[in-house]
Amino acid sequence: MDADTPTDEVLDELFATIESRKADLPEDSYTTTLFTHEKGENYVLEKLGEETTETILAAKDDDREELLYESADLVYHLLVLLSMKDASLDDLRDELKARF
Repeated sequence: MDADTPTDEVLDELFATIESRKADLPEDSYTTTLFTHEKGENYVLEKLGEETTETILAAKDDDREELLYESADLVYHLLVLLSMKDASLDDLRDELKARF
């Protein structure tokens, strides 16, 4: 991701990077590890649960900086899971839009 990426495009850039790593599986990528871990999908689900708990605890402790940090981890792992399930960011947007 480029440091010049506009804030409103960050999620799209992140998801595009995740999709690229899923396709190319570069060896030095944490995202590759998530897609190729011996536990398979369960590894990402465990990470998602861990990040959810850490986000909740940061909110409970009124630690705004930690809340934002853990929320970013949570969103990243959620996007990896969506990619694993062949769902897109547009699919998520459509679901959210349908709720208004």
